[in-house]
Amino acid sequence: MNGSIREIINEAAAALGAGQIDQPRSEAVSLLMHTLNVDRAFVIAHPERELLNDELERFREFVSRRAGREPLQYITGVQEFFNLRFEVTPDVLIPRPETEMIVEAALDLLRVDSAPVVAEVGTGSGCIAISLLHEKPGARAVAIDISAKALAVARRNTERHELVDRLTLVNGDGLTCFLAEPQFSAVLSNPPYIPAHEIESLQPEVRDYEPLSALIAGDDGLSHIRALLRDAPDILQPRGYLIFEIGFGQVDAVRSLIDASVWDLIEIKNDLQNIPRVFVLRRK
Repeated sequence: MNGSIREIINEAAAALGAGQIDQPRSEAVSLLMHTLNVDRAFVIAHPERELLNDELERFREFVSRRAGREPLQYITGVQEFFNLRFEVTPDVLIPRPETEMIVEAALDLLRVDSAPVVAEVGTGSGCIAISLLHEKPGARAVAIDISAKALAVARRNTERHELVDRLTLVNGDGLTCFLAEPQFSAVLSNPPYIPAHEIESLQPEVRDYEPLSALIAGDDGLSHIRALLRDAPDILQPRGYLIFEIGFGQVDAVRSLIDASVWDLIEIKNDLQNIPRVFVLRRK
């Protein structure tokens, strides 16, 4: 590759397309924006701008990594979620658009509570808890993750969004790190939910780069969801909410796990592909 922005984008798009990357031109532009630290408007407005040798070298490296199926977000180090920018590294899952449904559901259900206290299980980058706190200034949250490296990323994102005084990060395994007392208005989670035997069928970006501990949940993909259903009642206030994401095809299996003497099933939310994605339960 050499030459102008127009020329290198064309060549990069061809290389990414050969690597079976969807929307190769758009991703080439994103990689160039990251290389030059400019916005999309700059790239469009300056097609004749020549790259310096060091810029060209870095861009080549990024294109090669992406063609090898490394996620774009791990190359650029950022992902947008709920209109906020989050740092992401290979120590955390890349936030997905459908996970925003957890935040939306929590904001709706907690709208009459001026100062809710929320727990998030498996916080990763911190995107769920941070987005909720950003939208609801009176709220406080505790975010738990078993990975100390993930919590380091969440801590930096907490600082980035100036929420250190309202978000407490805890290194722990699920809700068992809390005393069994009704202290939370809601428990939120995007838990691991992929069955172990399905890992080889995932896209290379997920299978080879994202943290497997944040993806796999036993033989049937439900081990973490079982733990949430078992442990959340001990720490939720009466009529407190449990809101969590599920995987494709899991709706009936998850529904069968719900103890009707403990939980009211408020709603099962579908994503934009009309796939059941988020369970909303209320403790009786």
